[in-house]
Amino acid sequence: MKVLVIGGGAREHALCRSLSQDPAVTELHCAPGNAGIAQVATVHPVDQLDGAQVTALAVRLGAELVVVGPEAPLVAGVADAVRAAGIPVFGPSGEAALLEGSKAFAKDVMAGAGVPTARSYVCTTAAEAAEALDAFGPPYVVKDDGLAAGKGVVVTSDRAEALAHAGACERVVIEEYLDGPEVSLFAITDGTTVLPLQPAQDFKRALDGDQGPNTGGMGAYSPLPWAPEGLVEDVLATVLQPTVDELRRRGTPFSGLLYAGLALTSRGTRVIEFNARFGDPETQVVLARLRTPLAGVLHASATGTLDQLEPLRWDEGAAVTVVIAAEGYPAAPRTGDPIEGLAEAEAADGTAYVLHAGTKADGDGRVLSAGGRVLSVTATGADLVEARERAYRSVGRISLAGGQHRGDIALKAAQ
Repeated sequence: MKVLVIGGGAREHALCRSLSQDPAVTELHCAPGNAGIAQVATVHPVDQLDGAQVTALAVRLGAELVVVGPEAPLVAGVADAVRAAGIPVFGPSGEAALLEGSKAFAKDVMAGAGVPTARSYVCTTAAEAAEALDAFGPPYVVKDDGLAAGKGVVVTSDRAEALAHAGACERVVIEEYLDGPEVSLFAITDGTTVLPLQPAQDFKRALDGDQGPNTGGMGAYSPLPWAPEGLVEDVLATVLQPTVDELRRRGTPFSGLLYAGLALTSRGTRVIEFNARFGDPETQVVLARLRTPLAGVLHASATGTLDQLEPLRWDEGAAVTVVIAAEGYPAAPRTGDPIEGLAEAEAADGTAYVLHAGTKADGDGRVLSAGGRVLSVTATGADLVEARERAYRSVGRISLAGGQHRGDIALKAAQ
């Protein structure tokens, strides 16, 4: 199978790494890719938001499966363009991707499907926002209705800060605060069958102890030793399957990766948000534990044959990812700094490796920082203690001027 992956972050590097290890994959391409992806796939320049460009590349390469990684191309309808050319594609249509592209649309779908979520108001004026904030009280949760790369949410007890965020967005969803730990659960679907993966937890705040500003994610781990028994089965029955069924009923079937961000509250499991693609950095740890070859699973989703798959096989151990971010991230990341120690950070036995996010190679073959989140250092182990140890050992071997990372990824869960 010839596979083309669209995107250029650590999530796409994780996907490409898994696909490159799949014996069924005879050719692996990525567009636009990055310096790390170039080591496992042939990279091509492309405007990933341009469906015609992506389709033309897929046709030229003779791709038999196209995997769309990021949310922006999905919402822009890139998967529709590729599908129209008769090429199997992993990723929802632009219409179905509104599940992530519009928080208001997602709330409407959840209401129709009877999916448990936070009570909310959609607001377009300052007066509506003020009324909604007062209805719920602190802590205030204000979400930009559109795509915001994981950084469009403000959770604060400062009413003025909440109002300011609402005022900076065209339309916001203001909702009640959900207490309890958060869980990310991915599911692969072909629009009918829903196949849940293993749960993970990510760390959104920039600094240790969940301090500092919200980010796209500073690390993740899997499995969750503290998760209640039967969590995956419960979420499949009450959240994932009803959502997929409701979208199909509406005439906008969803195929690809359905990501449920969940809060395990004192009143039961509630959906915080849906995403329409693999999450970053949770993908890095979930794929590190997946033993079933990836290409066949993604192809089954793209061709409507998920019900014919054998049950997925998983590594019994654990995986931890620590994100190394640039100085100034998330507000104003500095780029163009050389990264050293990448080879030294990789374990010869494959138990620790580096996935590139915001990197590029210069004319001299050096790897430079080229984004806010620069690297995802990922390690596996028999348990979270061993996986953490290996991940942080590898982080310590990497040098990036001004680089920052959290020191407490999976710490509580490992204790």
